[in-house]
Amino acid sequence: MELISYILNDGVAVVTIDNPPMNVLNNKVACELDAVFRELNTNSEVNVILLKGAGEKAFMAGADIKEFPNLISQTRDEIKEWNEKTNSTITYIANCSKPTIALLNGYTFGAGCELALACDIRIAEVRVLIALPEVKLGLFPGGGGTQRLPRLIGTGKAKELMFMGEPITADEAYRIGLVNQVASNGWGLEVALKMAQKIASYSIEALRRIKQSVNEGVDLSLEEGLELESNLFADIFATEDVKEGINAFIEKRKPVFINK
Repeated sequence: MELISYILNDGVAVVTIDNPPMNVLNNKVACELDAVFRELNTNSEVNVILLKGAGEKAFMAGADIKEFPNLISQTRDEIKEWNEKTNSTITYIANCSKPTIALLNGYTFGAGCELALACDIRIAEVRVLIALPEVKLGLFPGGGGTQRLPRLIGTGKAKELMFMGEPITADEAYRIGLVNQVASNGWGLEVALKMAQKIASYSIEALRRIKQSVNEGVDLSLEEGLELESNLFADIFATEDVKEGINAFIEKRKPVFINK
């Protein structure tokens, strides 16, 4: 991999996007992201994936607009195929069975915001600006932004951000529920790692069922969602980790999960 790398320690994989100067999303970044997340999703040593941008300028400052002129001369079907190829990477990250945390350590614009939306949790440093500015180019968010953002913060506020195209601060993003935490400048990685390590200390068997129940349940009726939850709850009792967790509680000791 040239533009995407990762390090793994104590169940936490830290994935870094390194496409200077602004870590923009191009075809190569998308392909490498897809390959890395597929690898980590099947790695039994990984419980949590933390995604960040290299440097201090940007998490990801949007898509590579230099690739867009080529689309103008293409057919509708060709454009749709190109878009769906990139979206398949973002969708795979959203559906990854491991908990994911996006550390927004710089500009998070356009495709960068859409990539962050695909993660389960977002932590932003105070200086970070977040925007979906596609409307300024006569475009609109095509990487899942029109679908994931309203589900996260509500349709009214989501439309405002996309209609206006203006950046908001990390504090405003926290206020509207777009990010989970705001960290002091320079401390984002430490805050994100602390959260990731805490989550990684739990059983992946429980973590992935939480994620599955929430992700699938939001698109179901309450009754259907409760049925899904009940089925997953019954399944968890077949794992070794639930036995360990219950026994450890009774024996007043810290559980040692084996992710089985």
